[in-house]
Amino acid sequence: MSGDNAGQASPVPAVETPALFTGRRWFIPSALLHELDPDAARAGRRPRRTARDWVVDFSCFLLAVLVGAVAIEALNDNPHVSEGLAVVDQLIGALACAAVWLRRRWPLGLAVAMTAATFVSDTAGGAGLIALFTLAVHRPFRYGAWVGGINVALVPLYYWLRPDADIPYLVSVLLAGLLTLAIVGWGMFVRSKRQLMVSLRDRARRAETEARLRAEQAQRLAREAIAREMHDVLAHRLTLLSVHAGALEFRPDAPPAETARAAGVIRESAHEALQDLREIIGVLRAGEPDDTGRPQPTLAALDTLVAESREAGMKVALDQRVDDAGAVPSSVGRTAYRIAQEGLTNARKHAPGTEVTVTVTGGPGTGLTVSVHNPPPEGEVPPVPGSGQGLIGLTERATLAGGRLEHGHTPEGGFEVRAWLPWG
Repeated sequence: MSGDNAGQASPVPAVETPALFTGRRWFIPSALLHELDPDAARAGRRPRRTARDWVVDFSCFLLAVLVGAVAIEALNDNPHVSEGLAVVDQLIGALACAAVWLRRRWPLGLAVAMTAATFVSDTAGGAGLIALFTLAVHRPFRYGAWVGGINVALVPLYYWLRPDADIPYLVSVLLAGLLTLAIVGWGMFVRSKRQLMVSLRDRARRAETEARLRAEQAQRLAREAIAREMHDVLAHRLTLLSVHAGALEFRPDAPPAETARAAGVIRESAHEALQDLREIIGVLRAGEPDDTGRPQPTLAALDTLVAESREAGMKVALDQRVDDAGAVPSSVGRTAYRIAQEGLTNARKHAPGTEVTVTVTGGPGTGLTVSVHNPPPEGEVPPVPGSGQGLIGLTERATLAGGRLEHGHTPEGGFEVRAWLPWG
């Protein structure tokens, strides 16, 4: 059986109606369908009876009439009931049976009215039980408990005023009380099942929302990682381009061999930068990392990085003392490479012409220490726009790897980037 306000659930954010109700709406109680249908809840309209509701309501009406007919036979055989009282009893019973059709609209009012009607009319007993069951299904526990308790309390008085001719008084009171409690308990059980269905619907919607938020957060974090990777890679490549382009601009009389070498570095750096940029844009378009791209650099690529910087005219000293460098985890090696790369880029921009020292030490259990140090530059160096963003990204990268990164000026006026990374 069903009715309006089933479950009394709080409104939830609007989402699409579950596909379950597209072809079987006739089988769902209208009150439950109203709770599970966001369009109906937003419109605020009263739920309309489904085919199931019409069948159930008609069955309830027939049941109330059948119980009333049985009560009429009992009235005719009861010597304690006069003929006039029997006529009044039957009139009240007929009205009570007709009122069963109103149980969905006013469950509480009908249950209260049926409490009074069943106290004075035997033929209204069936309608009273149906109204009590409807109240327990469609209203919170306290309403069913109060009205059901009043019905149970009136049972002894009812059978004391109108005793049954065939059944002893105590047996009549006990059976009527148990029947009332059973009807209320059954209705509360049906209500709890509907509340469970509504709560599962709400939980599923919340789970979908949380899953969507987690996916969006993961996508944002992935894009931030790609942006950091873009900065680390392209900043190094573009700095090489800037250095060699500047050398060609300020030294137009350079020897042909040196000019050719600088042009080759510019061409190679531009090619590498374009390829890196193409891969990053491909990842952004696909929305997920591309496993078929070029392998990410690790600690083994540090020698190549230093060689590229030396070809660009930098003075770089590499001091690598790592126990079993081949055993360095790829994630740790990649982070160490990016730290060294960013340190060289910063030294090239802020301290051109100085000798940069890259030191990598450590071993399993003690961690990996990466240090990039340069002395103070000779003369004034013009400020570079956007300085400091790379160091912020490096600090976050080292923190995510479980390590730490420090940077700042040394006592003699130079600059040092120093990081420690965990190594199993």
